[in-house]
Amino acid sequence: MDNFKKIQIISLIGIFLAFVVVGLGAWTRLVDAGLGCPDWPGCYGFVWMPVTESEIIQANIDFPEREFELVKAVPEVVHRYFAGTLGLLIFSLFFLAIFSKIKDRRLNNLIFSATILVCIQSLFGYLTVSLQLWPQVVTLHLLGGFFTTTLVFLIFLRSSQLRSTFNISFSVLAQTKTLLNWAFPFLIGQIILGVWLSSNYAALACPDFPKCHGQWLPPADYTKGFNFLQQIGPDYLGGQLDVESRVAIHFIHRLGAIAVTVVFLLLTWRFYKEKYRAASFGFASLIGFQLVLGISNIYFQVPLYVAIAHNLGALFLLMYLSFIRLKSSTISTA
Repeated sequence: MDNFKKIQIISLIGIFLAFVVVGLGAWTRLVDAGLGCPDWPGCYGFVWMPVTESEIIQANIDFPEREFELVKAVPEVVHRYFAGTLGLLIFSLFFLAIFSKIKDRRLNNLIFSATILVCIQSLFGYLTVSLQLWPQVVTLHLLGGFFTTTLVFLIFLRSSQLRSTFNISFSVLAQTKTLLNWAFPFLIGQIILGVWLSSNYAALACPDFPKCHGQWLPPADYTKGFNFLQQIGPDYLGGQLDVESRVAIHFIHRLGAIAVTVVFLLLTWRFYKEKYRAASFGFASLIGFQLVLGISNIYFQVPLYVAIAHNLGALFLLMYLSFIRLKSSTISTA
């Protein structure tokens, strides 16, 4: 088996594993289990977690500030082990690239970037617990999960391209390529707003739709809502912001959703116009599905599986946009 095929297979497994890690991270947040284990990398001093009655008693003695709860510990521990497995898989790509002396510079850069990012993610995992869900760190940790998945996906695409096994391409007009480039900052900005909303527990700050608290422009404190210098120290489980600050975050996230929808609908129209019907359908269906999930979160008060799907939907959008942009070239008009 050649080295590019090995990388292709490992990275494909990594994509699925990374999706599981992002989904488990969302599950952990949504069931308020972010501090289900008050220490790191163990759980109440155990490699797995306390199971027997005597172990639970000892855990509560060692960590009196947070009584052991099985329903909170399980999501956190499962998430950590899956994340650790993903980290080992990315390290295997790194060692494969080093010892096999892979000559492709772009592929090497992607693998090295993913390796550095997974190390940073480990640090953020520790800081998330030690700083008691400080929103700034939680936000960066969540974003890191999105970018790690995207990097592993790009590694798969590059290795597939080098083996000539995945050669889909799009030749588009310059205006379409420009729109693809602009779509990235719009989507990444919206993802940042989404993870900031999640980190500050603002998903239910506006309990109605399309209005917020019965108003088109609700009272909101944007200064506090987007204060990125919140102090270190309080226990941020459940959030520390007041209602108007959370409304500010939620409301801006809604506006961001409108902006991203407009951009993706324009891409839908451009690709349809240029006869790439399948790509056009991809843009339309993904953004439509994400809108339905977002509105459902509000109407049904953030049901667990809908909220997890909304997180993964944003990841799908990022990966799909990355794929289309990577495979698109500009038609020469000369």
